[in-house]
This record gives sequence, structure tokens and C-alpha cells, in this order.
Amino acid sequence: MNGTLLENLKKTAAAYQSIKSEIANVIVGQDEVIDQVLIAILSRGHCLLLGVPGLAKTLLVHSLGEVLELDFNRVQFTPDLMPSDITGTEILDEEQGSSHRTLRFVKGPVFTNLLLADEINRTPPKTQAALLEAMQENVVTTSGRSFELPQPFFVLATQNPIEQEGTYPLPEAQLDRFMFLVRMNYPKRDEEIQVLRQTTANREVKLDKLLNGTEIIELQRCVRDIPVSEHVLAYCIDLVRMTRPEEKNSPGFIKENLTFGAGPRAGQYLVLAAKARAALDGRINVSCADVRRNAQAVLSHRIACNFHAAGEGIDATQIINKLIDYVPEPDSSGV
Repeated sequence: MNGTLLENLKKTAAAYQSIKSEIANVIVGQDEVIDQVLIAILSRGHCLLLGVPGLAKTLLVHSLGEVLELDFNRVQFTPDLMPSDITGTEILDEEQGSSHRTLRFVKGPVFTNLLLADEINRTPPKTQAALLEAMQENVVTTSGRSFELPQPFFVLATQNPIEQEGTYPLPEAQLDRFMFLVRMNYPKRDEEIQVLRQTTANREVKLDKLLNGTEIIELQRCVRDIPVSEHVLAYCIDLVRMTRPEEKNSPGFIKENLTFGAGPRAGQYLVLAAKARAALDGRINVSCADVRRNAQAVLSHRIACNFHAAGEGIDATQIINKLIDYVPEPDSSGV
């Protein structure tokens, strides 16, 4: 089993390097962002990209859709978008020359492998919620009938900062469906010069397709086959439980600054993300360091700061960093 797993891990690491190399033809920098998106895909998770306009959030997802040989749909979220515009709608068919009528379900853009939900917080919560069942159950239910989504299925959503005009905050239940909240920052100076050089020249790039759906599903299985030691599992649980203000052993800065902490899904995603991080490196061993590297992306959108934190200028990122420093690694010799 280990021999087969090691061979699959080599394929995973090789595929990862090929994808990053191909995307680099279009996207300058943002290495950590690309890593986190690929980790989410390998973990069968969904990803929310947060950043101001103009940071190539949409271009990154579109480029990934080109590199992966998958069906790709893009939905531009707007204030007037309706849930049926995403999931689909029933129409009345009438047979020609007959009075017989039947209802037929016309599938919406969610019936794809890779769905780009562009500017998801530009639409009201009613329409945002249309994705809840699809993201969790991989089905769409309408009029008592359920329709399965094609596999693999991922939602990669982009979001503008909530302080900007014309945005709606995502409900907690919607946020919890996203494995990662990935924050995209401004590029470095030399990277921004490279962006200017590429985007102001007469340059056309065609990306090669590197992985199909069947191969991605195999890589996802490979990630889940990676074993995790008990002390790493214990470390994930400690991180998650310490975010909860009502937890007896939570530190004072958690009780003072948070309204609520992360739920059980956060622990699942911490473990899967650590496995995927090891897989991208071709490693069979998962460490607590792998967990820490993904902790911000998994936890920051699953905790709620209170008025005290807002008054002190403390945000979720600062709290998670402090928590990572606070929680010790369990003893690997005996959890």
C-alpha cells in the first residue's frame, strides 16, 4: 500500500509543479494563493478569494479552468440575480398539435465541474444561499426532485472587501461551506513591473490542459489515503476548540474578543489541508507545521470578533496568529 501511495504522491507533486509552471505564464507571483487553491481542489473543498478589485482574482480562476480539462462556468453575481439563475428553472413544454404539457427542468450554470462565482458578495443573501446545497451535498433539489452535480465539483468564488460600496456580507452558514478564505494582497514592486510588462504588450498566451476530471479524482483519493498521526489530529482539535469562547481552557484573548468560534468542519479541513500540503511536496508524513501553514485560511472566516475586538482594532487574522503561538504541539509519544 505504501509503495502505491508513494508512487501516487510523486505523480501529485509532479502535477502540482506542472500546473504552477503553466499558470505562471499568466499570473505573476501569488504563489501562496495558487498553492491554497490547489490544496482546496485536492481536498474536495471550495475556495473564497478575497481582495480589492484588480488583483487578478478572476483571471486566476479562469486560468485554472483552462489548465484543468474540466467543464467551466462563470456567474457574475449582481444585485438582481435570482437563485434560479444559478441552479436552474422549470419550464412548461407543450407538445405541438396537442394539449399535453409537461414541466422540464433546465439546468443552470451550477451544473459544471468548476464554477466561478464572481463577486459573490454583490448579490443578496437569498441568491448566495442558492449555492448552499450544491456546495455541501453536490446536488440541486427543485420541486421535490434532486439532480446530482457532475464530479469533480468546485466553487471558486471571488469577493470584494465588505467595506466597499454595494456589497452584502456572506451568512455564516455560507462562509462555513468554503474550505479556505484566501486573502490576495498587492503584488511586490518587481512583480507589479512584470504585470505591466506583460499586460501592455501584444501578447497572447494559450495554456495547456494538464489534468482531466478522472485524474483529479484519483489525486483526491491519494490525499485522503495519506495517514495522519494521533498527535497531529490532537493539534488540529486543540486549535479548533481553543477558538470557542465558551470552552473552559480557551485563553483570555479568545474569551474577550470572540462572539463564537469554529465548528467541527474546521477540524476536518485542517486535517485535509495538511494532507494536501504534504501531497504537493510528495511527502507521506503530515506534520503540525503543515497544519499551521493552513490555519489562517481555514479558521479566519469561521470566527466572529465582538465589539471589544472592533474597538481595539483587533481582527480575525491577528487572533489566529496569536492562537497559533499559544497552542502547543502535543507530545508525539503520547497524546
